[in-house]
Amino acid sequence: MPRCFWCTDDPLYIAYHDEEWGVPQKDPKALFELLILEGFQAGLSWITVLKKRARFRQVLFDFDAKRLALLCDAEIEALMQDAGIIRNRAKLNAVRQNARAWLALPDPAGLLWSFVGGTPKINHFAGRADLPAKTAEAEAMSRALKKTGFTFVGPTICYAFMQASGMVMDHTTDCDRYRALLP
Repeated sequence: MPRCFWCTDDPLYIAYHDEEWGVPQKDPKALFELLILEGFQAGLSWITVLKKRARFRQVLFDFDAKRLALLCDAEIEALMQDAGIIRNRAKLNAVRQNARAWLALPDPAGLLWSFVGGTPKINHFAGRADLPAKTAEAEAMSRALKKTGFTFVGPTICYAFMQASGMVMDHTTDCDRYRALLP
């Protein structure tokens, strides 16, 4: 099956590409998880995050924003010792901060989807050279999230989040998933 250029032959990556990436996701809990994980990806490859996702789910209370908003410094320190996750103090502190900001929003999923008008934006990119690292919509999302207290939500992270959650469909036109996800 033809896949996007970035999908390696790693079975975990293939499953993610074929089953998750670019599929419109509106469930608030799933969106929160993706936003947090995209923050952990900053400076790393997505496969690194995917390989650690199961452990993240275990130690981050299955991405329960209410519980994560209550993380204390001692819990963050304990997480810093867990080799099964990405151990970055700033990113772990961002989990707590972003959970608090998430909970303060009346409709976080609605806010996030508002940057694409509530429905997926379908792009028709032929290959790697066509794909942007960020867009005006991602920049607007980043500004709005930062204004409400989020951290680790720059425009590049926001665009990766938009791609992963299906807010934008960026499977390349030579990928089988491109045709499968067209409306």
